[in-house]
Amino acid sequence: MKTKSSSLTIRVPHELKEKITLVAEHQGISVNQLAMYLFTKEITRIILSSEEDQWKKLKSDYLSNKTEEEIVLGFEKVLNKIKSYHGKNNIELPDWDKI
Repeated sequence: MKTKSSSLTIRVPHELKEKITLVAEHQGISVNQLAMYLFTKEITRIILSSEEDQWKKLKSDYLSNKTEEEIVLGFEKVLNKIKSYHGKNNIELPDWDKI
């Protein structure tokens, strides 16, 4: 089953864009991959830290009552598999996913 994706355009100050690019390069991943990781991590933190009923339902429905640490570790594991897979199989990232 193919996962559907959407695109999101954001405007950031030039200095922040430079920092984002440097961090992504240092981590050996694309800006897109870094943004997805950071968005996911922060959204997860917000959801898990909230005590409101609506957030409790989201945690139950979408996060299967996992801890923030479990979610972050799982996401990092996936990113490492992608990085390792591309390196071992000499696969180049598509143009839309490059820095």
